[in-house]
Amino acid sequence: MNLLTRRGLLGLALSTTAIGLFGSLLGGSAAFAQTEAAPAPAESTPAPEVTELVLGNPDAKVTLTEYASYTCPHCANFHSDVFKPLKADYIDTGKVKFVYREVYFDRYGLWAAMMARCGGEMRYFGINGLLFEKQRDWAASDDPNVVINNLKTIGRSAGMTDDQLDACFKDQAMAEAMVTKFQENMEADGVEGTPTLFINGTKHSNMSYADLKALLDAELAK
Repeated sequence: MNLLTRRGLLGLALSTTAIGLFGSLLGGSAAFAQTEAAPAPAESTPAPEVTELVLGNPDAKVTLTEYASYTCPHCANFHSDVFKPLKADYIDTGKVKFVYREVYFDRYGLWAAMMARCGGEMRYFGINGLLFEKQRDWAASDDPNVVINNLKTIGRSAGMTDDQLDACFKDQAMAEAMVTKFQENMEADGVEGTPTLFINGTKHSNMSYADLKALLDAELAK
């Protein structure tokens, strides 16, 4: 799956001045790629901070970084088959520091990430799990209104209000900051698809839990 350009992704962010929640969202993804990017925040306004998403012991011997998209089926499978035992065996036990880096292939993935971040750091990974577990449900529609409503349902289940969710989806400054951070990370690490893993800086493609376990154990034994 090819990554959208920064210009295209920013054209997918929700506008606060448009009808309803969708503003400049017209037509299919090909049309969006040509949409003019929303104006950047004024130079005097600091860009919102896009925090690193981390689980586990910050001083662990092994750092595992995952690049993933909320609309990537392989990432949903990784969450179900690999991440859950990984968390129990290595993250929760303090052996591994886990870093999650969001990838945005499309507008739905960007919206999902915005909603998850609006839940706050304490709730992020709980929402993360729901987004992957329910991916086939919330992301299945071609109608962006349906997808937004589906995401709002997940947000409400995590304790967010409709006012919080509406403000979240309309936060153009945060959308731009997230896209900028995403592109910086992807380009720096040479990531082209998802899921992509880094174990203490060494790049790996998607793999089974057994294969990942062997690599982690080898790092821990050094």
